[in-house]
Amino acid sequence: MRTPFRSLAFVALTASPAFAAEPNPVPRGLLEPNLGLMIWTLFIFVVLAAILAKFAFPKILAAVEAREQALEDAIQSAKRDREEAARILAEHRAALDASRGEAQKIIVDARAAAERVRSDLIEQAHAEQAIMLTRARQEIENEKTKAIAALRKEAVDLAIAGASKVIEKNLDQQSNRDLVEKFLSSVTPGAVTASR
Repeated sequence: MRTPFRSLAFVALTASPAFAAEPNPVPRGLLEPNLGLMIWTLFIFVVLAAILAKFAFPKILAAVEAREQALEDAIQSAKRDREEAARILAEHRAALDASRGEAQKIIVDARAAAERVRSDLIEQAHAEQAIMLTRARQEIENEKTKAIAALRKEAVDLAIAGASKVIEKNLDQQSNRDLVEKFLSSVTPGAVTASR
């Protein structure tokens, strides 16, 4: 259908100057009006405008409106996407700020816990140190008591041994003293205990 209309329009356009020509053309200037040519040009223009208005313009307008609508939809979609991106960015920033705050809180809590553990360890070390000092003092005291008891026992043993020597040899006071001193100088500290 389109091809016959196009062909008809083409023939009308090309034939209109031939129909409008006079049998004996008189040379005229380019700017002189020709009534026949003007009527045919106006007629062809009106027919062509009517054909275009009936068949071409609605499709062209529909295509332009569709393109305009597509552009409007794209603009609206871009606006929605931009608003969504801004909302998501705001949410991410809020989440990041919350995470930073939570991280700071965790760091503060960790420092406080570390300080508590440190103070507990220091207190425990002081308590263990006090216990060890008390135990060491007690052990020193026990060893001292044992040493004193051993010395006393040694002294008693030496005194008994010295006395037995004095009794065996009944001499005078000076002789007794010399005898005890001689005995004490000859005896090593563990010898009396070992001899018994």
